[in-house]
Amino acid sequence: MSGAHAPAQAKVNLALRILARETSGFHQIETVFQRLALADAVTVREAPGRSLDVRFGDPARAADLGPVEQNLAWRAAEAYRAVAGWPSGFAIEIEKWIPVGGGLGGGSADAAAVLRALDALAARPLGPAALVDIAARLGADVAFLASPSELALAWGRGERLLDLPPLPIAPVVLVIPSFGVNTGEAYAALAAHRASTNAAPTAGWRSPRTLGSWNAIAADAVNDFEPVVFERHPTLATVRAQLAALPSTIFSLMSGSGSSLFAVQSASSGRNATLGAATKVLTLPSGWHAVLTETAPAAVVCPI
Repeated sequence: MSGAHAPAQAKVNLALRILARETSGFHQIETVFQRLALADAVTVREAPGRSLDVRFGDPARAADLGPVEQNLAWRAAEAYRAVAGWPSGFAIEIEKWIPVGGGLGGGSADAAAVLRALDALAARPLGPAALVDIAARLGADVAFLASPSELALAWGRGERLLDLPPLPIAPVVLVIPSFGVNTGEAYAALAAHRASTNAAPTAGWRSPRTLGSWNAIAADAVNDFEPVVFERHPTLATVRAQLAALPSTIFSLMSGSGSSLFAVQSASSGRNATLGAATKVLTLPSGWHAVLTETAPAAVVCPI
């Protein structure tokens, strides 16, 4: 096998609670992760030297990704190499379709796809558990996206995963604003809000056994970042209300620290009906756009 292609799937947080801050400065979280069909295209090859080539499928969505050595996909390859002692060199190609800085896990998805692709190429694969362990050191979303899970409850920094039975595939309307939200700034704003109001972190979920339907998920759907992010960007609250008003919406929420919004739709609505309803109801600011995708199982790594 000369290389491997691994779709880097986006995720949404069907719920997200931010808990206590550790002495290390990191916050504990509780979240429900769900994979989407929306994905970047990641190709990894064993090659002399080391290289990373990032292209944007939609040039209008191009962004400054910073120094290559700081890119999460590059760091994932280096982390795999440090543990496995292989490969001596690699070439990574990424065609990006997931918005950068939108709370959909685009960078994390690329990193997880690199780990899965390298393990598929390795003569001595490390296996899923080792990949999750490596991924957990890279970021809160990477562990889930490196795992084979479609739907999972996560704790800690996102590395403690409880696989949940997949729910019926459902259409998802995404709204992508023209701006992102800096995760560090969102955490700082939430901390300041809690300090000024003496607000405590919200209580945990009921038993995971209750999260067995879309309606059950909807009953616990909350994102602790929403109040502080919506205060700074009130248009996000307005558009989320529009998503909630779509005829087939089960629930709507902001994903991660933002800025992307999503609405899970009834599976019986059908993709064409969902897209048509969204087009009629949503009134988006200039530069914002809506994308129709769906929930999805983990994509398969394919040899090339």
